[in-house]
Amino acid sequence: MTQREMPFLRESEIHTNHHSNDEHEHFPRTGTLWTATAHIITVVIGAGVLSLPWSVAQLGWIAGPAVMNGFALVTYYSSYLLADCYRFPDPVSGPHRNFTYREAVKAILGDRRAWVCGLIQYLGLCGTCIAYTVTASISMRAIRQSDCYHKNGHDYHCQYSAYPFLIIFGITQVILSQIPSFHKLSGLSIIAAIMSISYSTIGLGLGIAKVVENGKFYGNIGGISMPASQKVWKVLQAVGDIAFSYPFSVLLIEIENTLKPQPPENKTIKKSSIIAVATTHFFYLLCGCFGYAAFGDNAPGNILTGFGFYEPYWLIDFANICIVVHLLGAYQVFCQPLFAFVEDWFLNKWQNHRIFNYECGLSIPLVGLHNVKLFRLCWRTAFVISMTGIAILFPFFNQIIGLAAAAKFWPLVVYFPVSMHIAQNKVQHWTVEWILLQAFSFVCLLILMASTVASIEGLVKAR
Repeated sequence: MTQREMPFLRESEIHTNHHSNDEHEHFPRTGTLWTATAHIITVVIGAGVLSLPWSVAQLGWIAGPAVMNGFALVTYYSSYLLADCYRFPDPVSGPHRNFTYREAVKAILGDRRAWVCGLIQYLGLCGTCIAYTVTASISMRAIRQSDCYHKNGHDYHCQYSAYPFLIIFGITQVILSQIPSFHKLSGLSIIAAIMSISYSTIGLGLGIAKVVENGKFYGNIGGISMPASQKVWKVLQAVGDIAFSYPFSVLLIEIENTLKPQPPENKTIKKSSIIAVATTHFFYLLCGCFGYAAFGDNAPGNILTGFGFYEPYWLIDFANICIVVHLLGAYQVFCQPLFAFVEDWFLNKWQNHRIFNYECGLSIPLVGLHNVKLFRLCWRTAFVISMTGIAILFPFFNQIIGLAAAAKFWPLVVYFPVSMHIAQNKVQHWTVEWILLQAFSFVCLLILMASTVASIEGLVKAR
């Protein structure tokens, strides 16, 4: 089972007897410290890394790395709290195992907050799909621009509309979305993971090469100079972009569910988390800081499509191809849980209704006859068209990335882990620990609310 495959098992496919002994598993648990670390690193490294130089440019040499350090610490602390939520009521030997994030919320905090958690998760998935559609279209356009600049010179007017590429990506996702379930995505998932590491490494390498070519570091302590009113909005947008790059907490319990029962899963996943967060944070610091050092105030919003780099054009093209291929797979990884949830809900409510069970034969060139469920075809196609339509209305990389992160970061990465820790450990109100936890949650809420407003303001202005 791949890194991106195992987190999203349908609830109907998960073992329903949560009080069963460990020897009665719904799948063999053979994970170790190093497999869990690999899972986390693969999940974390993604499209968010492309905006880090721009984010550091808005914040400057002091605040930029400081904000990145802050989000790394918040992400690790969140994973530390969540690690103990896998087994309930005792984090080491509790008989009740929670296989998903939402199950943990339901077991510890109750049905109502589990419903809210599910709603936020699925809305977050929609936001991520929109962000991925925008990012992929920008990369496809960048490939065409790169070839144009190489052929005609860097001063040539190589401007192309993103709309055709948005539509191409949407049509491709309509086809891919007909893959029946997440378990059929293993090959696509492996390719996507390799692509994400490839383009991130290329971005870092180009940044280092540019600094060496310049012979000096650009940038300043306060970041880009601009009027105070504009500066505040840009800084808050940058905070949202950085927030998009770090969190993996929503997937932590699913990753923990792959680990061997001995040593205790919570101890293993805590070690994996600190290794993975330290590794990815170091990589992110290098990408963000070298990108800013290479371009200073001219750092592009997307390091591989903003054309700070023109040559070698073939490497730029390859990196953007990697982004597109990665996002083709990653889009499906994030969509499939939502597809499964909606289809299971309709089937459970109207399981004998013909419209939800009707299948038709579809002849596909080079594949042959393929049976397609009519409801699946219509619902999934409508979803992809809707996400593509929103992306066409708001095709702005940094603002969409910031909004997608800010809207879900606090509830999923801070609020629920803190609330579950308080409930599971019976932390008394108004004790020092309770006050510190609530203060931590409140400060994160304020920061992410401000970032959400700034991203919305950026979208309005960009229109």
